[in-house]
Amino acid sequence: MSTLILPVSQDTRRGSLACVGMGMTLGSHLTPLARSHIERADVVFAALSDAVVEKWLQRKHPDVRSLQPYYKEGKSRLKTYKEWVALMLDEVRAGKRVCGVFYGHPGIFAWSPHKAIEMARAEGFEAHMEPGISAEDCLYADLGIDPGRFGCQHFEASQLLLYERRIDPAGYLVLWQVGLVGDRSLGRFQTGPAYRQVLVDRLSEDYPLDHEVIVYRGATLPIDKPQIRHIALRSLPDIALTTEETVILPPAQTLKANLVMRERLDALDKLEGADMMANM
Repeated sequence: MSTLILPVSQDTRRGSLACVGMGMTLGSHLTPLARSHIERADVVFAALSDAVVEKWLQRKHPDVRSLQPYYKEGKSRLKTYKEWVALMLDEVRAGKRVCGVFYGHPGIFAWSPHKAIEMARAEGFEAHMEPGISAEDCLYADLGIDPGRFGCQHFEASQLLLYERRIDPAGYLVLWQVGLVGDRSLGRFQTGPAYRQVLVDRLSEDYPLDHEVIVYRGATLPIDKPQIRHIALRSLPDIALTTEETVILPPAQTLKANLVMRERLDALDKLEGADMMANM
């Protein structure tokens, strides 16, 4: 009896995952490589900042599935993010080329892309993250900040309340998600002035209450301009604040010279200079 050999199906190709950044401003921040991942995908999942941006993406691909409906008031954001991961991996396991599109940079304040890529790779699938222009990148450009001049610390705002973190007031301090500061439930979309007052009390350990604070939000549409407000630190609980806004504290102190280290470097310079003279 002969054995019937069936042809190999073309549908058995391996799935793959690419998580790409849309950038902050519609269209102008999308890199050619990120665009290529979107165009070549079988299915695209979208977690974007604006409904207009999502509609723009839908014109670029016939199968764009929004992840925004999985958010619900009172529902843990971590549960939502796990659902996003499951949705993407289900399609990868089905042999499809999957592209997850996230606003800004897909690896910054974004749990799901990191987890989805980790799980996909653990299961033997090809998975890749393609960076995008983030809110941090726009912040440096719009506010004229060079992080290499005085140094720059970045914290998720609640970390300053929940953990013992050391602040250096001689550099810039960038606080993310201040509109959610103090939320431990992961189920709220905003916390109120009383929570921001706790943050101000913590910051007052290192900054005077009249220290200037910059409240910043980058532009997401080409017709928009960045939103920039300057207020005193003590006024932070009194203003309306969205979760998309970032709070920046400029340096409150001058850099203090480390004389001990300078002396060590001077000694090294002299030693190296003597060696060079001896070898001439």
